[in-house]
Amino acid sequence: MDASDREMENFRQEVRAFLSDAITPEVRMRARRQAGIAAEPSLGVWWLKVLNSKGWAAPAWPVEYGGPGWDAVQRHIFEEETARAGAPTLWPSGLQLLGPVVMRFGTPEQKAAFLPKILNGEHYWAQGFSEPGSGSDLASLKTQAVRDGDCYVVNGTKIWTSHAHWANWLFLLVRTSTAGSKRDGITFLVTPADAPGITVQPIISMSGEHETNQVFFDNVRIPVANRIGEEGQGWEIAKYLLEFERGGSYAAGAQGYLDEARENAMLPDPVTGERLWDDPCFRRRFADAQLRVTAQRWTEKRVVAALSSGQNVGDALASILKTRGTECQQASYEVAVAALGELGMADQRDALVPGSNTPAIGPESAVRATARHLNGRAATIYGGSNEIQRNILFRFIASGQVP
Repeated sequence: MDASDREMENFRQEVRAFLSDAITPEVRMRARRQAGIAAEPSLGVWWLKVLNSKGWAAPAWPVEYGGPGWDAVQRHIFEEETARAGAPTLWPSGLQLLGPVVMRFGTPEQKAAFLPKILNGEHYWAQGFSEPGSGSDLASLKTQAVRDGDCYVVNGTKIWTSHAHWANWLFLLVRTSTAGSKRDGITFLVTPADAPGITVQPIISMSGEHETNQVFFDNVRIPVANRIGEEGQGWEIAKYLLEFERGGSYAAGAQGYLDEARENAMLPDPVTGERLWDDPCFRRRFADAQLRVTAQRWTEKRVVAALSSGQNVGDALASILKTRGTECQQASYEVAVAALGELGMADQRDALVPGSNTPAIGPESAVRATARHLNGRAATIYGGSNEIQRNILFRFIASGQVP
């Protein structure tokens, strides 16, 4: 082991020691009962503040904006260890999406106003991109913003707006011009979520969570000072943001579900004493999912190596990560449900409500598996459907730019 390897191993041990102290059994259980893509705010914001007090809230942010200044390897180690420890999953809209956008395209005043409040949890953000009829074809969006003095007057609607019912700030794409191609004339705005004219209507998922919403804008006045970048620069900014939404780590979380599946499959049936783990059909299914997750892990490590040498993720590699990563996640969710047998059919939604005293049916690991599986069906749709990602990759391959 060379000096660099020893340094990274020491860093991993430091992270593990911190997580061991910070994540109590109660926190781990609450995090384990989150079937959505991130912890609900009472838990997520608490964890964000714990991390921020350590200087670890935003692993990818540079030191000048409050980040730890970690390199790609350290960030990957941190993601692996937090997933392994069962830490609450932080809501990504501010930290992972808006933050990098403000750093690159924001004014000094906007950086000073927004970045510290993302880190300390004061601002809780939701993303307003998709619309009815404008999902994967995002450039066809119709929410209109008309300039009126020092404000834009915004009318339209956004859909699948996750956590909008909890957010106190929204960032959104609007159409400020219809001239040119449909990618032209798109502008990036931010607004307080309680601005007059904003209405949030809940959408309940088939897994029972209130995670997504439809948001209506009725003559909402948004100051021009709340525009990120230039008017008409929204498509460029959105493409930059989506590199962060489509990239990231998928394998560590998926591995956690496979580990749970193995544990549950090894439990003897209370009546027959038989174990599902001894069923060759289940073992074959488990092995297929494990191969997917292992391949994803090594792909992510290749990305880490590329980032360490100064390369950008880029559209093609981000699309590969998103496509294969979400599919391996879904495979792990399916195996986790299969490992429960009859317990996988139990309706455990009441036990998943934050603060609920409803006991689990079966082992604790059985509570969220089915709900997470159902919730995770959307993973191959949001952030640009996997069909769209494959189209992006085909264009790269057809042009000879093989990623």
